[in-house]
Amino acid sequence: MTLKLVIFDCDGVLVDSEALANRELQKALAEEGLVMSMEEVVEAFVGRSMKAVVDISGQRLGRALPDDFLDRLQVKTFTKFKSSLKPVAGIAEVLTGLQDMPYQTCVASSGSPDKMDLTLGLTGLKAFFEGRIYHAGQVARGKPYPDLFLYAADQMGVDPAECLVVEDSLPGVQAAVAAGMEVLAYATRGQDRKLATAGGMVIKEMHEVIKYLQEPCV
Repeated sequence: MTLKLVIFDCDGVLVDSEALANRELQKALAEEGLVMSMEEVVEAFVGRSMKAVVDISGQRLGRALPDDFLDRLQVKTFTKFKSSLKPVAGIAEVLTGLQDMPYQTCVASSGSPDKMDLTLGLTGLKAFFEGRIYHAGQVARGKPYPDLFLYAADQMGVDPAECLVVEDSLPGVQAAVAAGMEVLAYATRGQDRKLATAGGMVIKEMHEVIKYLQEPCV
């Protein structure tokens, strides 16, 4: 079936926010008594909603995190974004190139609307997706379940089989595969094998998105 829609994850795919956010999360969890290495933080939380982060952390701690944990974490994370956030290398060129190609585009992310409004605004990418930004709060289950990608496709009026997802996390790749969509797995953290095993077609550079769409059988 011909591809019609390219669905982008946000963190780690559009904006280079993962390392910044993960450091703040690591520090915030340590303050609550949950000490994790950065590798453990990435393995446990990247690609998941903040609700899932809170639930998993509570299970590991053996108690619930404070009610204001996410609010305090957001303040610190947003402050770091405002000083240091950049777009993912090459993504602006990809999005510009897609404007001259016969594909619709949208965002489907585990991030909150406030977070995406800030990060996409700071990096100048928001204009590429006005009115086509979907988040985990709009569905019953976040990634690795397919709900968010299926919701995005439905909102865009496209069959799931006509969608290509660009993801960088294992839960995201699993969600796209479960949704019956093709998925390019942008591998930047040494997860090549895991992403490929989950069903992702591994890419190392963003320009490969355009190459894939120009030569979808390659």
